[in-house]
Amino acid sequence: MLYPAMSTLLTHVSSRYLLVNVVARRARQLSIEAEMTHEPLEDKPVTIAIREVADGELTATLKEKYLR
Repeated sequence: MLYPAMSTLLTHVSSRYLLVNVVARRARQLSIEAEMTHEPLEDKPVTIAIREVADGELTATLKEKYLR
């Protein structure tokens, strides 16, 4: 079972495809930042990114021209 639920995540991001891309980019960003500062992460980068989306700290929408 996915926690948080997909329905919760999709309230902040408009599609599953976009959700995957947003989480992947943020996870890479977190990983690079942790490596550069030599600070260990408490959780895996993907877990942190998913939590950020669930908490509403990270959102994304598609531009109207891509919705056609």
